Amino acid sequence: MIFERTAIKKLLSQLDQIPFSVCFENNDTMNVGKGEPLFTVRINEPISKKELMTSTSLALGEAYMRRSIEVDGDLFTALNVVLSQIDKFSVNARALDKILHSSTKAKHQKEEVGFHYNIGNDFYRLWLDETLNYSCGYFPRGNETLYEAQVKKTHHLLQKLHLQRGMRLLDIGCGWGYLLIAAAKEYGVSGVGITLSDEQYKECRRKAREEGLEDRVKFLLMDYRELRKSQLLFDRVISVGMLEHVGRDNYDLFFENVDAVLKPEGIFLLHFISALKENPGDPWMKKYIFPGGVIPSLREILHIAGDYHFYTIDVESLRRHYVKTLLCWSERFQQNRGQVLSMFDDQFVRMWELYLCACAASFNNGVIDLHQILFSKGINNDIPMIRENYR
Repeated sequence: MIFERTAIKKLLSQLDQIPFSVCFENNDTMNVGKGEPLFTVRINEPISKKELMTSTSLALGEAYMRRSIEVDGDLFTALNVVLSQIDKFSVNARALDKILHSSTKAKHQKEEVGFHYNIGNDFYRLWLDETLNYSCGYFPRGNETLYEAQVKKTHHLLQKLHLQRGMRLLDIGCGWGYLLIAAAKEYGVSGVGITLSDEQYKECRRKAREEGLEDRVKFLLMDYRELRKSQLLFDRVISVGMLEHVGRDNYDLFFENVDAVLKPEGIFLLHFISALKENPGDPWMKKYIFPGGVIPSLREILHIAGDYHFYTIDVESLRRHYVKTLLCWSERFQQNRGQVLSMFDDQFVRMWELYLCACAASFNNGVIDLHQILFSKGINNDIPMIRENYR
């Protein structure tokens, strides 16, 4: 036990940018950094050094879920300190091979998507805003409400597409349908949204009926791999927060399918969580939150796009906007924590608390980023020459 405590002390002693305290199970207290502690980490049960060496994030994450670790104070502040030193975390890729490298076959990826998005629409309604947008909001002033930021994000995306009345728009990974319905109502387009989530599909169809748009928007339970055989054609294609589920081995296949349904000179807008460099992902996140999820690097996506004759028109980072979005979600989650606990159990609630705050800290530290890339299929000289004119 002393051996395990020594390992924890060595790990935490490296995180000295912000002062905090560590309290072990026998009330042995350790102070890290200089000044008044901003939070206290309580180690209620020993954490195996072997587990820490196999995966630091998995060991600490599971310890938090089962209350072997607790944080007195702001969880985001604590995780912001920890994730600022993520390059010092251990990962034994061989021992974690099945978690880090799962199958990218269509059937398996549908199951992985369902694992996260089929938890239940009632669960997501508790802490997302009324739009049910589950992606980065847009805070141009900085003081927008979550709802305002999601509405502005939607129009920020749609305006970049330079939509014209009568165009056809494809939304790959359409979520709960807000973007496509907004495009039909406010920009006069028709289109198709595809998803692998049964829960999202049901909600999308309900919304289309409610808005009286069934003749202009269609939602399909469909894998992106089916697009090239669908004989569908679109003037514009958009994908928001879906590329992270494709897998590194399938990026070419993804672009091949987009290319198959996008008209010449058509516009493709890709909004995705990105990384500075290629890596297999975080073991805790892949085990408990997004099985099979892989964060693409910006450079590999730009490289592949060129192979399909897709010209890069614009690249924008919304990294800090995602920090604000996640903190808004976390706050709303906490406000409805009791309801979530009545639907699930304590371990589930702590897992999601950790997920939301860890993601916010990851964006804040640049561990991950959020990019919107605007492509044209071949040369298109008709769209505006500067970003401001997309609006």
